[in-house]
Amino acid sequence: MRKSSEDVSRLIEMAWEDRTPFEAIEHNFGMSEAETITFMRRHMKGSAFRLWRQRVTGRKTKHLKLRSPDVSRGYCPTQYKSR
Repeated sequence: MRKSSEDVSRLIEMAWEDRTPFEAIEHNFGMSEAETITFMRRHMKGSAFRLWRQRVTGRKTKHLKLRSPDVSRGYCPTQYKSR
């Protein structure tokens, strides 16, 4: 399935967000964690991809099964600022 530039941008944004689990990406875009990693590798420069992988590897908030029940939202309250 081909993704619009808006979809690509939003998917990358969700992948970078600490509190957005891979399951939310799968729900919204139909891409598993492995597919998301492949997508990110294709759409980012090598150094940015390595930084992203370092950041999300082992991060409990990126996996619903590992995250604390205290984390009840998928984004920071200041993330969506009014324009």
